[in-house]
Amino acid sequence: MAASSLAASLLLLAQSPAIAEQTIVRFPASSNPGIFAAQKTLVEAWTIIEDAYVDARFGGNDWESELSEALVSAYTADTSANAYHEISTMLEKLGDPFTRIVPPSEYADFRVSSDGEVQGVGLLIAADPNSGKLVVLAPIQGGPADRAGIKPGDEVLSIDGTTTEGWDGDRAAKSLRGTSGSSVTVKFARRSEQVRLQREKLELSPVYSTAMVHEGHKLGYIRLVNFSQHAAADMQKAVTQLERGGAEGFILDLRNNPGGLVRAGLDIARLWLDGNAAIFNVQGREDNGHMAIMQRVILDAGDALSEKPLTVLVNGGSASASEILAGALRDNGRATLVGDRTFGKGKIQSVFELEDGSALFVTVAKYRTPNMEDIDKVGIQPDTACTLGEPGRQSAAGVPVDRKTASSVLSQLQEDSCVLTAEQLLEGQLIHS
Repeated sequence: MAASSLAASLLLLAQSPAIAEQTIVRFPASSNPGIFAAQKTLVEAWTIIEDAYVDARFGGNDWESELSEALVSAYTADTSANAYHEISTMLEKLGDPFTRIVPPSEYADFRVSSDGEVQGVGLLIAADPNSGKLVVLAPIQGGPADRAGIKPGDEVLSIDGTTTEGWDGDRAAKSLRGTSGSSVTVKFARRSEQVRLQREKLELSPVYSTAMVHEGHKLGYIRLVNFSQHAAADMQKAVTQLERGGAEGFILDLRNNPGGLVRAGLDIARLWLDGNAAIFNVQGREDNGHMAIMQRVILDAGDALSEKPLTVLVNGGSASASEILAGALRDNGRATLVGDRTFGKGKIQSVFELEDGSALFVTVAKYRTPNMEDIDKVGIQPDTACTLGEPGRQSAAGVPVDRKTASSVLSQLQEDSCVLTAEQLLEGQLIHS
């Protein structure tokens, strides 16, 4: 199966199928508008699972009976929130944590990571691991916070008058995001007055790259934090720039990268692999309900952007598309994997946008690496562990990097045990090439 023919069936956003004409669903309709809306969404989700879920046995459950039971439970719920929760209760019967419903607000967060765009004030924020204080990692260059003079390390005390004590970075990010043109008020510790910031549309690059020198050899370091729509194009720019700067080898950092768009993973694989390279093997469900024959997904004919030696950094936070890419580069003999065992997500989901603005994530296929290794729930064991430097000393991989914080990140990388291990492996390859 060529990679281009896979896009329509597996690569994320799908349309919610209408309930088949011959299917008649009768259920007690609530007079409460909120509960009735939850019931309709429940039926919509049930139908999608019936049509698309990878396991036609639905985890051993009678799927029609599950619908009836869930509808009655929703009808008798005392609130619309409890009625809506019956959708999750029904999906949990499948025994698949990756098949789930995502409310509209959380789905907006997912679209941020996959689209690479966000409407907000341009602040990367996280809780300091030592103090627990909420601090600015970096303002996005040119964004509202950057123009207001916000600096890396600034402590955030409150957002719109609500204290941020005990908050993590995700909660803060949700509070800062909003419709372009709207405003949010933020109190910083080093300023006596609150700062009003107007939200606008911002583009986040998932790629950070820098040149490094090890034992006289020029190396290119590339960090990929997710597989968004812009990931392949941004990585292509990074590889091209580093090659022009004389890079003799590359380190691709996929640590703490949770995945994203499979299409982006295929496009990035092309940057490193020549010809009709195999990327993974996939198995879905036939129309008759039986599992399909395992099909091999290969790249269309083409040339790699770079053929320089490559090492790939992974850890337990490397999942999904990260594992697809890492497995393909390893099995094709293109790269050495360095780090810790990966997450172990050997399933592919499609995302169905529902009428109420929520989304249903549905497992539609299982996959194995090109060498037919089943990584589900076990992950990929790297070729080499991180053995150099101070034990456990690693940079904040998986965190987007702004130009203003690039110098501090580079100093972290110089002490990162996994980066040091990768550098030594590349040095050995370059000496013997």
